[in-house]
Amino acid sequence: MYAIVRAGGRQHKVAVGDVLEIDRIEAKPGDSVELSTILVVDGEAVTSDPWVLAGVKAHAEVVDQTKGDKIVILRYKNKTGYRRRQGHRQQHTAVRITSIDSVSK
Repeated sequence: MYAIVRAGGRQHKVAVGDVLEIDRIEAKPGDSVELSTILVVDGEAVTSDPWVLAGVKAHAEVVDQTKGDKIVILRYKNKTGYRRRQGHRQQHTAVRITSIDSVSK
């Protein structure tokens, strides 16, 4: 059984026990969070109806708050001596999927 969940404007394919990094959410390690599902595949049954999936959630436990790799931005203009260097590190939350609700029709 797996599901496609929406978290932080992105979609992730998850199964029970998976650890994934999503955009930072305000939660401490050990807290539990719920992620909304877009699609659930349970053996042969594939469910994507939003009315049925309204109550189906993927439950996750926060593992850690981390930062992503540094993105280096270098701006350079020829013959002017203009050089500018910037950088950015996106903050992430690592979560472990503990359970996915079953779809009952």
